[in-house]
Amino acid sequence: MCGIGCVVTLCSQHAIHDFFNEDILWCLRRRGPDSSQQLIKTASDLSYECLFSGHVLHLRGLMTPQPLEDANNNIFLWNGEIFNGVHVGHLENDTEVLFRHLALCSSEADILSLFSSLQGPWSFIYYQASRHSLWFGRDYFGRRSLLWQFNNEVDSAFCLTSVSVYSKSGNQWQEVPACGIFKIDLKACATTKSLSLTLFPWKYSCTEIAVDKIFVNVLDQVSKQLPNHIALMMNESKLCLRAPVIPLNKTVSEASGECPGTNISNIIHTVSVETLQGLLAEEHKKKLVHQFIDVLNEAVKRRVLSLFRDEDQKTREVPSMSNRKAHVAVLFSGGIDSMVIAALADKYVPLGEPIDLLNVAFMIKEQAKQKCTDKKHTNQEVQLDLLCPQESCKDLDGKTGVHLSCFDVPDRITGRAGLKELEAINPSRTWNFVEINVTLEELKKMRQQCINHLIYPLDTVLDDSIGCAIWFASRGEGFISNHGELKPYKSPAKVVLTGMGADEQLAGYSRHRVCFKKYGLEGLKKELEMELDRISSRNLGRDDRIIGDHGKEARFPFLDEDVVSFLNSLPISEKADLTLPRGIGEKLILRLAGLEVGLTASTVLPKRAVQFGSRIAKLESNSEKASDTCSRLKLLF
Repeated sequence: MCGIGCVVTLCSQHAIHDFFNEDILWCLRRRGPDSSQQLIKTASDLSYECLFSGHVLHLRGLMTPQPLEDANNNIFLWNGEIFNGVHVGHLENDTEVLFRHLALCSSEADILSLFSSLQGPWSFIYYQASRHSLWFGRDYFGRRSLLWQFNNEVDSAFCLTSVSVYSKSGNQWQEVPACGIFKIDLKACATTKSLSLTLFPWKYSCTEIAVDKIFVNVLDQVSKQLPNHIALMMNESKLCLRAPVIPLNKTVSEASGECPGTNISNIIHTVSVETLQGLLAEEHKKKLVHQFIDVLNEAVKRRVLSLFRDEDQKTREVPSMSNRKAHVAVLFSGGIDSMVIAALADKYVPLGEPIDLLNVAFMIKEQAKQKCTDKKHTNQEVQLDLLCPQESCKDLDGKTGVHLSCFDVPDRITGRAGLKELEAINPSRTWNFVEINVTLEELKKMRQQCINHLIYPLDTVLDDSIGCAIWFASRGEGFISNHGELKPYKSPAKVVLTGMGADEQLAGYSRHRVCFKKYGLEGLKKELEMELDRISSRNLGRDDRIIGDHGKEARFPFLDEDVVSFLNSLPISEKADLTLPRGIGEKLILRLAGLEVGLTASTVLPKRAVQFGSRIAKLESNSEKASDTCSRLKLLF
């Protein structure tokens, strides 16, 4: 993973370095702590100048500083991972491999064909010297962040970066839409002294939608975000990128509970492992579940093995068991998404290597704890949705590592239970359950110091809650149990696996159940189709910026192209059955898969969003809605 940036000036009176301030460079260096370089390319006869900034986190093959420049003066910045589509040898670096392929491209169609073939997350910037062209873009799902900023007409400057800082000026940063690849003809722009973009959009290879209609829809969508002085054009040849996944299967079978309240919903199903086992007895269902496990297995395997490990050093000596460190971590709540990922990662991470399970909790407010003592809960209610502990937190000392009940939030309870399940599956593995405890004071301090800039340009209460929770979780600073005593620990893992994409594809959110009750499967189908269409702008760019700030790389097994294509091939009723109760029906195929890989109680835990499970939601204000603009993100601005 890397932090990449570029500045293009056409006729600016300012020095090119002025457009990339030290704060942005500091953020980029945090993403790429292993190497930082800058390169300026000047075309004095054409009056344009480009600055390229590359900051590398070394994860695969030989260390490869960026920007890369070849003998023909082409320049390449790459923030991504090639997991499939283009062969990358075990000791090769995918940045170099892809740059070699790009150098062989003789046409626009060749470049589009190359990027269409890639499987894995990416954003890139490529300067094609012979044609004075600047290419850039993000992968189909937008799993890697890329922001752009257009300066005023007088400056005629354009900036790209993986991460920025909040801008007080009128020239705001925005996320580059993950709708295709963009190209700037620098020679033409230098002549006219104005900036224009050419777009090459994604297109399903089997779609019946006319190319002209695709262009009209995408151009209209992107143009709304651009300043008036920036032109956006369709490429003259009407070339498109080939989408790396198949379209969503929209068939709705009559027997699949088209109308809520019919068929299987009339049967009373208890939320239990036995209910799932009964559903698995159906041969067709079991076959689909095993196909799903196979494709998800491969996705996890690629993400835990495409990684430079200690034993790859020149000596080839494996560190002693006691000195082995974790290279892979999982954002871990003990819910079905993170449990399945951890269980599958266990199959491929070398046995002597620990796996870090990162579990974040925010201190429970005193008034919430007081409420808890007055409420009567059944054992099941306490287990599944513990509101708060009853013990006092007044003796809090974060440095002692003493078990503190004021951090016993729901995700901590389910996380500990999940740890026991994983230990039962593989007692030989060292599972580091990292208890990450965050006080209100530290939350406020780190939000103002850096998290607000990473969330930017997003700005809602939901972005704040999720962004802060993921930042502290992925930082990996907390406590692990050592012979019954909690000891301070900081996760050294550079790869962080996350369950993002499971809820979006498998009807995991409560809004999906609401939609199904109102509009049936037809309405749910439209909702799920919209989920993946907007996941780049709602989630993934933000999460990449947040996790990357620690010099770690987010990897998303549920958004592997083969996983998405497999799930897209199934009718919705094979993936989820919302006629069944909460804890069973949503993400049904994943729950069944969990059962098949050895999980037990975690397979029937209902969905709980991280902002509620970690108890960051409502910590500072009880009157906010998730979609409100978050005033706390603006405090310093």
